[in-house]
Amino acid sequence: MPTRRIRRAWLTAAVAASLAFTGLAAPAQAEEASTSAWTAPGGAASPGDFTMSPGALNADTTARVARLDAVLPKSGVQDLLAGANRTVQPWCSRDPFGTAPDPDVKYCLQSDDSTSREWVPQGMTGVSDAKNNELWGEAANIQLFASYDGWDPGREDDPLPTAGDCTTAELESNDACNQKGVRITFVQSRTNPATGSPEVKYRHVLLGWTYVNSADHVSFDGLHAAEYPIQKGVHAGGIVWYGNYLYVADTRNGLRVFDMRTIMDLDPDGDPATHDAMGADTDGVKTTANTEDRTKVGRHDNVWYSFGYRYVMPQVAAWKFKAPQGNPKGSYACVDTGAPKASYISLDRSTEPDRLLMGEYCRPESGRPSTGRIASYPVAALEGRSADVSAQGWANYLPMAGGGAQGAAAYDGTLYVNESKGTDEPGNLWRYRWSDGRLVQDGQAVKTARGAEDLYIERGTGRLWSLSEHRPGVDSDCEANPGAGDPDGTDYCQRVLYGHKLSWLDAQP
Repeated sequence: MPTRRIRRAWLTAAVAASLAFTGLAAPAQAEEASTSAWTAPGGAASPGDFTMSPGALNADTTARVARLDAVLPKSGVQDLLAGANRTVQPWCSRDPFGTAPDPDVKYCLQSDDSTSREWVPQGMTGVSDAKNNELWGEAANIQLFASYDGWDPGREDDPLPTAGDCTTAELESNDACNQKGVRITFVQSRTNPATGSPEVKYRHVLLGWTYVNSADHVSFDGLHAAEYPIQKGVHAGGIVWYGNYLYVADTRNGLRVFDMRTIMDLDPDGDPATHDAMGADTDGVKTTANTEDRTKVGRHDNVWYSFGYRYVMPQVAAWKFKAPQGNPKGSYACVDTGAPKASYISLDRSTEPDRLLMGEYCRPESGRPSTGRIASYPVAALEGRSADVSAQGWANYLPMAGGGAQGAAAYDGTLYVNESKGTDEPGNLWRYRWSDGRLVQDGQAVKTARGAEDLYIERGTGRLWSLSEHRPGVDSDCEANPGAGDPDGTDYCQRVLYGHKLSWLDAQP
C-alpha cells in the first residue's frame, strides 16, 4: 500500500501565505511577561490588554469571499433549518449530571454525534443573541454550537507545510485523518409541518477559509490556526451570533468572523448523488460539486468538495489582539499582562450597549497565579473593521482560585461561570457580582454536568444553556467506562445540550 502523502494545493505555498489566508498577521510572541499586574482573584485587571485590531488582510478576505460567492449557490438560515437532517431526542437516558440537579431541559444528540471521537462540542450561542426579538425572519427557538476536530491522526504526524493530511492507507481506514477544523451546528425546536407534532432537528455546517490555489482558482479549506501551518486547532471555545455575523473565539489571536448571508450550498437539490452544477470562476470553466466524497475539501479538477458536508460558511474577517501574546504554549497557565487568551465569548443584551464578553481558561501554577481575565467590548463596534476596538474600560481576574473557566455569560448584573472538574465529578456553575470594581462570589457553586462548556443566555425562556464535551474512548475516565459505547445507556460521557432556568439558579443558596 503506498504511503505517499495526499497533498492539498495550498500546501505548496509558503508558511507566510498560510498566515495570510486567515486574515491575521503573524502574532508577536513573548514567552514570558511581567506578572506585576496581578492583584487577586476577582481583582481588577488591565482592560487595555484586550484591545483588538482589524485583521491585516480583511480586504483580501472580502474579495476572495465575493469571488467564491459568485461561483457557489447560497442558502439562508431558514432554508437550512427547514431541511435539517438530524434529530435531537429530548430527555434521553444519557446523564452527565450524576448527583447534580437535573436541568430544566436536556437535548440528546444522535448517537454518532454524542459519542464522536472526532468532533468535540465547545462554544454555544443562538437567535436570542442574534436578534433582540429572538426571531430570524420567522424562525424561532434556534441554538448554535461549535465543535472542533479533536481526533486527527494525520495532524500530529505531519507538522510541516510540505506534507498533506493523510496517507492513502489512513484515508481508506478512516476519513477522520483529514484536518477538518471547526463546524457549527444549527438546532431548532419546532412543530413538524407534516404531523403537527413537536420536534427538535439540527444540521452541521463546515467553517472554512478562502484562498487562491495554484491554478489561480478561488478555493476553500477547513478552518486553521494562524500560528501553525498545518492545523494545530482553532478551539472554538466560544461563539456569538449577532445580527448577520458569527464571531468565533480564536484562542491566541482574537476572533474569526463569519457571515450568515454567505452560507454556501453544495447540494441545492438535496440529492448527493446528482453532483449539482456550480458556477464558474473568473476563467469561465464550469464546475460541479460532490458531497459524497468525505476525503476532500475545496476545488479539485473543477469539482467542489467539502468533507461530505452540504453547507460551508467561509470566514469573512478577523480581529487580532494588539498587545503581544505572552501566554506560554503547551501550558494551561496564563500570564497576567499582554494579550489574553480568547478561550470563550458570550453576549450580554441586558446592558446598553449590547456587549461581547471575552474570558480566559487558565490553571494557575507557581509563578503564574492568574485565574484568568475577563472583559467586554461594545459588540456593534466589531462590525466596522476599520479601527481598533477597545475593551469597555473594565477587566477583572475571575474569582475562582483554581481556575478552569470553560464559559461565562452575564445578565442583569450577574456573571455566570462554568468550571469543569474533569470526567470524575460534576462541574461547578458559579455566580458572581461586581462590587467596588471587584468580582465577588454570590452564593455557593451549583453542581452541573461533567464536561460543562460554554454558556448562552436565552432571554425569552429565561434559560442559561450549555453543553457537555467529553469523548468516550478518548477522555481517560470515559475510556474505562463500560457504558461509553452504549448510545442508549446512562454513560455520563455521552454529550447533551441543556438549559437551567435562571430563576432557579438565582434562588440557590
